[in-house]
Amino acid sequence: MIKVGLIGYGKAGMAVARVLASTPGVRLCWIAKRQIPSAVDAWTVEGVPLISLTAATLEQTLQCHPVDALVDFSSAAALHIYGELVRQRQLMLVTAISAYGEDDQWYLQDLGRDTRIMASPNITLGINFLILAARLLRGIAPFADVEIIEQHFREKPEISGTARKIAASLSVEEERITSLRLGGIVGQHEVVFGFPHQTVRLTHDSIRREAFGTGAVFALQELARRSKGCYSFDDLLMQKIREGLLAG
Repeated sequence: MIKVGLIGYGKAGMAVARVLASTPGVRLCWIAKRQIPSAVDAWTVEGVPLISLTAATLEQTLQCHPVDALVDFSSAAALHIYGELVRQRQLMLVTAISAYGEDDQWYLQDLGRDTRIMASPNITLGINFLILAARLLRGIAPFADVEIIEQHFREKPEISGTARKIAASLSVEEERITSLRLGGIVGQHEVVFGFPHQTVRLTHDSIRREAFGTGAVFALQELARRSKGCYSFDDLLMQKIREGLLAG
C-alpha cells in the first residue's frame, strides 16, 4: 500500500484525487490546498482531510498522518514549501508542474540525491508513449518536416509545456509549435511528419483529466521499484518497455 498526500486541488487535482482514492494499492491520506477556511479540521473532500498548503501545516500533518509519497498538481512555488520535508523524510515525489524555472529544475535534481523524484509537465501514459514513438520516427527519418500542434482550454495562457518537451525531444524549434485555445478542449497534442508523398500524424487526446491520475499512479508504482534519483516519465516508461521486451 502506497500512502499519498496530494498537493493542489484545482480542476486537475480534483480528477487526480478521484483516481488516487479509487485505486487498489494506493491510499489518499490528505489533500493540501491554498486558500481554504481557517477551520481546516472541519473540512473534508470526499472523505479525505483538506489542509492548508504551508510548511508548518504540512510538517504537522506528516507527523500525525505520515505518507510514502507526495503528488503535486499545484504550482511551481509549492516545491519550495514542501521540498525539504520530502528530503528529510525521503518521500517519493511525483510532480506534474509545467512552469518550473531553471532553479526549480536544479532543486529537483538535488532532491533526487536523497530520494526518488519523477518530474514531468505531462504524466499521461498516452502522451509519453507518443513522445517515444515520435523520437523513434525522427531517428528513422531525420529528413522529414515536423510540425507540432497543441490545443487546450481557452483559459490556458502559455504554450503547453508538453509541446515544448516534444519539440525539445525532436530537436525542433519552438517556432514550429502552433497553439490553439478553444472551449471544451481538455488537451490535444499532435506531431505531424511530412514525407515526400505521405504524412504521418501522431495524436494524443486528453478526454478527461482523470488521465493525469492514471499517470500519477503509474509513476508512483514505478518509483517504488527504483533507486534514488530524479527521473522523467520517459525514464520510467522506457524502463518498463525494456522489461516487457526482455520478458517477451
